[in-house]
Amino acid sequence: MHIITSPVAELPRPLVDKAVLAALEEDLGLAGDLTSQATLPPQATAAAVLSVREAGVIAGLALPAAAFRLIGDGLTFEASVADGDTVEAGTVVARVWGNARLMMMAERVALNFINHLSGIATLTRIYARELEGTSTRICDTRKTTPGLRAFEKYAVRCGGGANHRYALDDAILIKDNHIAVAGGVTAAFKAARAFAGHLVAIEIEVETLEQLEEALAAGAKIVLLDNMDDATLRKAVELTAGRATLEASGGVKLERLKAIAATGVDYISTSQITMSARPLDLGLDIEIGH
Repeated sequence: MHIITSPVAELPRPLVDKAVLAALEEDLGLAGDLTSQATLPPQATAAAVLSVREAGVIAGLALPAAAFRLIGDGLTFEASVADGDTVEAGTVVARVWGNARLMMMAERVALNFINHLSGIATLTRIYARELEGTSTRICDTRKTTPGLRAFEKYAVRCGGGANHRYALDDAILIKDNHIAVAGGVTAAFKAARAFAGHLVAIEIEVETLEQLEEALAAGAKIVLLDNMDDATLRKAVELTAGRATLEASGGVKLERLKAIAATGVDYISTSQITMSARPLDLGLDIEIGH
């Protein structure tokens, strides 16, 4: 049994193929799969099931599909669930059949991607459920595995979370060090507003209520409240009075989510959902006698 959730945007195929090809090259090395060459006849065929061994949320099916496609002609991959689905232990996620050597060559790459991304989606779903019944949303950060950011942020969406900026070039986030060098909150914000195009969002980080007042006076519409306790967050929401979108960040743990949401902030950002997620246990098993 699995529960269908709202669909999420697809991953771009060129992005998927590039990552999968790099992973296949890393795993195959210069001589290919010695074990499969040594033990399996070139024309041997097999059928296998990709199944989940614990409950969780699936994310990243396009990556194992690409691994079995790009390894060479001779394999068929057919998914039986969709990204964002909640699945119980024992659920068959997909089936693959065809040339046995090719299947073994792509197996680990396929599993590494889907296990990792499904783990992120599963943890994100846990965080998102803590915020059910509130107007606050959980979102990620740029603390991601180098080279895997697009996929990890996709997994966050599969789990019901929202994405913060993807990189340094898609939004302006003025942090404490920028403020220190620029000469203060007002100076940093005014410089950013003069520089940014009309479609570029500007967010500014503040650490105190005094800095928040200064940011709002300068015209800030998105403010990151950094490492504030719950009482200070409540005061920040009251002070802002709807004039800006507020994001709480810094030291966010699962057990504190409800208390933070109760302060009235719009978003809670955390690196925990990408950097602390345990891989979901999925395995590929040959169907004997198929």
